[in-house]
Amino acid sequence: MTFAAFVLALVTMQRLGELVLARHNTRRLRAMGAVEVGADHYPLMISMHTAWLVSLWLLGVDQEVDPWLLSGFVALQGLRWWVLATLGPRWTTRIIILPGAPLVTDGPYRYISHPNYLVVTAEIALLPLALHLPLIALIFSGLNAAVLFIRIRAESEALSGVAGGGVGGGQTA
Repeated sequence: MTFAAFVLALVTMQRLGELVLARHNTRRLRAMGAVEVGADHYPLMISMHTAWLVSLWLLGVDQEVDPWLLSGFVALQGLRWWVLATLGPRWTTRIIILPGAPLVTDGPYRYISHPNYLVVTAEIALLPLALHLPLIALIFSGLNAAVLFIRIRAESEALSGVAGGGVGGGQTA
């Protein structure tokens, strides 16, 4: 197994684990009366992330790994875990509104409205660059920007329509 394959295996396992956690948290939030908004774009988001990973497996598995760019990617994982820890059971990959719950304003949310979007945007560029795949970084950075444009708009509309409503994945995904 190449080092690139090892890195990709870790990233793939991380993403699959996050989907399991997100599904668990989504079920729990819905049981508490939360509702999902902006679900129309969710399959597009999942497809884009899946295509990103598949393209890295197809084109990057035998590539040399740039240690500096990989270090940047690894550092982003600390920010990702900070987001997950801050939101706890409210973290999900969907935009979930829990009526009456306050918005999270501590942790990284103290500094930026959408810290996980920032992390994901950087990851989508850095990992392909670490594998010497600049075209993949460019293509998926553009696709991610388009998905985030849709997602952030849906999230902002949902939050503006709910007095005191809290978001699960809308703050994180």
